[in-house]
Amino acid sequence: MRNLAACTLSIRLAGASLAMLLLGGQASIPQPAPTIEKLVADGWEVAGYVAAWENRSLILFKNKTQSYLVQCSVLIDVMRSPRQVVYCYELH
Repeated sequence: MRNLAACTLSIRLAGASLAMLLLGGQASIPQPAPTIEKLVADGWEVAGYVAAWENRSLILFKNKTQSYLVQCSVLIDVMRSPRQVVYCYELH
């Protein structure tokens, strides 16, 4: 009886996993994260800046034609390769 319950659960999990894969394939392809260079070239302006830690900064960008902001986290660490790690994301 336990084996039957475990088998049923395995089939349900496999079915749910397959459904998630199929649904995920129908979603739009995610856009690449914006870069600071691209933001500035596209007319974004710096709306705020904070040195969060001794080696990390946060930069907030705004654009008059957009209803959202973009925040970039910049890490500078001379012991790493690459020395600069930048991660930008939209704030809706």
